[in-house]
Amino acid sequence: MKLLSVAIPCYNSQDYMRKCIESLLKGGEDVEIIVVNDGSTDQTEAIAEEYVKKYPSIVKAVHKENGGHGSAVNTGLENATGLFFKVVDSDDWVKEEAYDRILDKLRELVGGGQMIDMMISNFVYEKEGEGRGKVMRYRHAIPVDTVFEWKEVRRFFPGQYILMHSVIFRTGLLRECGLKLPEHTFYVDNLFVFCPLPFVKKMYYMDENFYRYYIGREGQSVNEQIMIGRIDQQLKVNRLMMDYMVEHKSMLAANRKCRHYMMNYLDIITTVSSILLIRAGTQEALEKKAGLWEYMKKKDRAIFMKLRYGLLGQYTNLPGKSGRKISVEGYKICRRFFKFN
Repeated sequence: MKLLSVAIPCYNSQDYMRKCIESLLKGGEDVEIIVVNDGSTDQTEAIAEEYVKKYPSIVKAVHKENGGHGSAVNTGLENATGLFFKVVDSDDWVKEEAYDRILDKLRELVGGGQMIDMMISNFVYEKEGEGRGKVMRYRHAIPVDTVFEWKEVRRFFPGQYILMHSVIFRTGLLRECGLKLPEHTFYVDNLFVFCPLPFVKKMYYMDENFYRYYIGREGQSVNEQIMIGRIDQQLKVNRLMMDYMVEHKSMLAANRKCRHYMMNYLDIITTVSSILLIRAGTQEALEKKAGLWEYMKKKDRAIFMKLRYGLLGQYTNLPGKSGRKISVEGYKICRRFFKFN
């Protein structure tokens, strides 16, 4: 059995997937690299097979009809044989030194009988046109270099949460919690790192700048104008996160810190949805914004009240045209500060 399975969802990734695969090959025989070709029409399939031929004991290629990012992640998980599982998008890569140290720590923990559910590390925004990337780290919020549980988690900064880029999950945990991402839907990475959390017991954080998150490529799904064009998919994910909170309400009642973190995550995603709809600037978009909040109110009034009358909920629901302008200007300041698209 491999120590780590890494799924690389690929759709027409011929121009950048080599850099991603090459960075992961440095993990050696303890790592299984699963290149999931999600119905590409370029040279993705040929490049994947090239690496399978060259590294048959490390690289596995799975070719499937197009189903979107979530479908590719599901396929990667279905084919994973490693104790742990990570997703690395095909236009991203990992840093060799940090990769070595993380693999060493996973070997040490497994060898010492300390099976963790989630390994957390830093990621770096590698933004197009900027020489130095912004590091997203968590040392102020969670213990460093030790096994810990939810009760030891401290407060995250406003606007900060653990992304897919930050985590390595125990493969068995993802299967035990029944993780299945929706197909033909963008932004499901939020569900990937949200839904397993109530099942996570043991965690470990390494203050290592491991994952390099490339941002700014033309046509990238996190580009603001593209997100506005795909707002219905963002809203779908937002609603699914709300549904999940409600479905697991009793389970989370016994885990206050986990529930608090997940509420904050849902708060941020709802804020993003609301701001994007304001930015769209149409009457239809404003009606969708009202519809989202009404959906949450009907789903669970207690959760709705906490989000709607919290700081972010009030901020994104300022009345009138002038209120919406204030919301957008605040969003622009946050975007410049946190350096996201």
